[in-house]
Amino acid sequence: MSIRGLKKKQPKTFKVKIITVDAEMEFSCEMKWKGKDLFDLVCRALGLRETWFFGLQYTIKGMCTWLKMDKKVLDQEIPKEDPISFHFLAKFYPEKVEEELLQEITQHLFFLQVKKQILDEEIYCSPEATVLLASYAVQAKYGDYDPNFHEPGFLAQDELLPKRVLRQYQLTAEMWEEKITAWYAEHRGIARDEAEMNYLKIAQDLEMYGVNYFPIAQNKNHTDLLLGVDAKGIHIYSINNRFSPNKSFEWSSIRNISCSEKELTIKPLDKKAEVFKFFSSQLKVNKLIFQLCIGNHDLFMRRRKVDSIEIQQMKAQAREEKARKKMENQRLAREKQLREEAERAKEELERRLFQLEDEARQANEALLRSQEAAELLAEKAQIAEEEAKLLAQNAAEAEQERQRLEITALKSKEEKRLMEQKMREAELIAVKLVKESDRRAKEAEHLKQDLHEAREAERKAKQKLLDITRLNYPHMAKYPQYSPGDSRDTNFDKGSIKLDLKDIDLKRLSFEIERERLDYLEKSRKFEDRLKELKSEIHALKLEEKQAGLH
Repeated sequence: MSIRGLKKKQPKTFKVKIITVDAEMEFSCEMKWKGKDLFDLVCRALGLRETWFFGLQYTIKGMCTWLKMDKKVLDQEIPKEDPISFHFLAKFYPEKVEEELLQEITQHLFFLQVKKQILDEEIYCSPEATVLLASYAVQAKYGDYDPNFHEPGFLAQDELLPKRVLRQYQLTAEMWEEKITAWYAEHRGIARDEAEMNYLKIAQDLEMYGVNYFPIAQNKNHTDLLLGVDAKGIHIYSINNRFSPNKSFEWSSIRNISCSEKELTIKPLDKKAEVFKFFSSQLKVNKLIFQLCIGNHDLFMRRRKVDSIEIQQMKAQAREEKARKKMENQRLAREKQLREEAERAKEELERRLFQLEDEARQANEALLRSQEAAELLAEKAQIAEEEAKLLAQNAAEAEQERQRLEITALKSKEEKRLMEQKMREAELIAVKLVKESDRRAKEAEHLKQDLHEAREAERKAKQKLLDITRLNYPHMAKYPQYSPGDSRDTNFDKGSIKLDLKDIDLKRLSFEIERERLDYLEKSRKFEDRLKELKSEIHALKLEEKQAGLH
């Protein structure tokens, strides 16, 4: 066979891009492939066996629809692009996630999709529940909380809460992280698959979980209702309330669902009950609702039948896998616990070793300090001994000095007594001198007065004598050179002799007064000298007392 022939036999292909919640894949598909061929290829690539929950979704003319399994891919109304993009998503939801999701990959894909729907606010969740769900998401991503590794700010790049919740409460990113971390720290020991399952068990109880909503009308003119399809049945909602349905039809109570153009009819199992008819905006929407109703009803009935051999095998494998994982997790948890205990024991030993080393170092330092202290004490003892000797010597000297001071004090007391006696004597002398001075002054005054009176009497006597002489001896007036007083040998009368005697007494008195005055001055000078000597002695004694006090 030629190379040219081989080329002719090669089938024509087209490229598709499969987008999962967390990854993208590209495949080359044959032109004749049906939707199921592409879907099975994707499931094999993912290792997925629970294929009945999933489908391939695409968007055409603004409307999301699902790739039909029984028709060729290229014969369907798909986007004209290269490669053609499909989203691999869960189309149908289980009633009880813990019982129906057997494979870990199935559980992980549901976890990622439901988490994205909650963050995109396609499923409403209360703020408290979003924080708890976020903590399980963090446990699934990061494992057990370790405060040494998961430092503040480690969730800064993760999207964990809906924007509606962030806007509703005026909390900083750090506050939200603190709230999530508080729950996250309590999930210690939970494996990733357990954390994801716990997330889904909480999410499946939310009112909008697994519900596909479509606008409908009870007549052809108004779209005033919402129709919701989920794993439990069909629900009719008010246009502004997606939480509490006005009316519900469980799959077990529905006898038939029919679709004709834009009209869809629900016939209850009770033939007496009213048939519910509604209209949609497009035929495609009606067909999409009809497909979802058929698929959910089939799964509802399948859950209530005996499991097929494949399902039984899958459940057995899932149980074995869970048991194996449980044992493995227990083993890992035990190993982790032993490792942590060993690390704690190691840290304790290291701490104890460090403590012992520190104690040994402190003991060594204490020993060195004690040795130094002993040397210092010996030196101090020697110094103390020398000081004791010096003190004894100083004590002896002090005793001698004390005795000397006592003697000096006795002398000082005697000298002080003598000095005080001398001072008293000096004071007495001074008093006497003052009295004598006053007496002398008075005597001098009297003498001066007597002298004045005597001189006055002498003057008067002389005058009288002259007068008498002029009268008795008028011829003597002619001889002015002669004075009777110049001839002391001439004999006058009795009055003249008395005058001469009185004159001699006055001279003698004046001489005695002058002599006594000189004696008084001499005595005063001697007394002043004596006072100066006493002052000098008193000053010397005071200096000696001060020096004795200093010693």
